Amino acid sequence: MNNKRDKSKHDLLRENGLTYDDYATLDDSNRYELAGGQLELMSPSPTLTHQMLSFEMQKQITYNCESDYFIFFAPIDVIFSPTEVRQPDIVLVNRKRIDILSNRGIEGAPDLVIEILSPSSLKRDKIDKQKVYAHYQVPEYWIVEPKTGILEAYILNGDHYELINIFQNDETITSPNIPCISFTMNDIMDNIPILPD
Repeated sequence: MNNKRDKSKHDLLRENGLTYDDYATLDDSNRYELAGGQLELMSPSPTLTHQMLSFEMQKQITYNCESDYFIFFAPIDVIFSPTEVRQPDIVLVNRKRIDILSNRGIEGAPDLVIEILSPSSLKRDKIDKQKVYAHYQVPEYWIVEPKTGILEAYILNGDHYELINIFQNDETITSPNIPCISFTMNDIMDNIPILPD
């Protein structure tokens, strides 16, 4: 077939050179990211612990930062280029940068991207996405480990990230770029029950 829009999902999963327009035509119950023009299936669905952690972080960040930032959570498309579309767990965009928002998603680098690790996303979040977010100049990137309640904070330095802090327990989480952020991982983790695997 000449038209990529007519191709089946399985054809698209094997194909390179896809664009946001191809990605946007997918109509199934799966979640994907577009990585260098190739679809990556995001599966399995996040665990309940992952979802509760995301919700608790959203609440804390919203409480402190809603007047200055738009706060988004997955699924939300961050469109870095026609061939690079990611779906971070939590995203902050300064309200002064409303010009990068559209009904399609966030079209450009957000101010902060947060990824919550899961066994299936460990390498993707800590290696692949870190490189992508640095390449597209996201100023700050956080990685959260849900089992231990540890948050790693990275700041962009040129074309790569530097780990500037590791927050846990009752240490107050702060950001050099986003002054409204102020909470602890205990604030988050104390509201999440321990669930069996």
